[in-house]
Amino acid sequence: MEINQAFAILSSASNPHIARIITEKFDKMSRFMVWRVARKLRRGVPVAKIVHEKWFYGIPFYTNKHTLDPRPDTETLVDSVLGDWRGARNLRVLDLGTGTGCVAIAIIANIPGASGVGIDISRRALRVARKNACDMGLCDEFELMRGKFSRANLGKERFDVIVSNPPYIARGDERVNAGARFDPAVALYAKNNGLAAYEQIAKNAHLWIKKNGRVYVEIGVGMSRAVRSVFTHTGWKFVRADKDLGGKIRVLVFSM
Repeated sequence: MEINQAFAILSSASNPHIARIITEKFDKMSRFMVWRVARKLRRGVPVAKIVHEKWFYGIPFYTNKHTLDPRPDTETLVDSVLGDWRGARNLRVLDLGTGTGCVAIAIIANIPGASGVGIDISRRALRVARKNACDMGLCDEFELMRGKFSRANLGKERFDVIVSNPPYIARGDERVNAGARFDPAVALYAKNNGLAAYEQIAKNAHLWIKKNGRVYVEIGVGMSRAVRSVFTHTGWKFVRADKDLGGKIRVLVFSM
């Protein structure tokens, strides 16, 4: 199919901006492929899930149905870490619930000599993170392993930075946008009104953190007080709260 024909069909199924992203991504599109993509767009499938790419912190990341698409708000998490550790030597980063690996990879890519470990419960997500790390030339710097927040088998190693964008949406929360239904539920929803993952991290992260290390967690809108309480009641010291570009508190930082 001619590219202008594909553009017209995809524009009618969504809008010209999205149609341009898709037609620029694929050099050739058969008639069947165009109609299949148009049907996905009408169903509300996010464009990142169609082109299997989402830019994050200036880096193109591969993404698919097994991973949460990187989101602009999460760049605040990277900014928070870089602001504290950009000049550090041999920084070690632990990423809990790594997904595409975008957070840890962005940190490691921006701090010379940094390296880390990504943990995820999903084997398929770990394969995505491995691809992204290798695409960035960071295969050796970013190790991946399967595990839970409550049982990460890290031996005796301690990290300078523990970072996490955990699942924090309470089940039944009607504020979740339509596109989120195409993301894996395990990466979105948490028990105990969205606090379960924070409780596990707060309880176990002291086993993995260095003496002067810090924990950085992304939070949902309106969760600051509750998440801060979870950590401080487990012995963590509150360091600060960082806001995203929309002025909403997005990241909380803690130390031992």
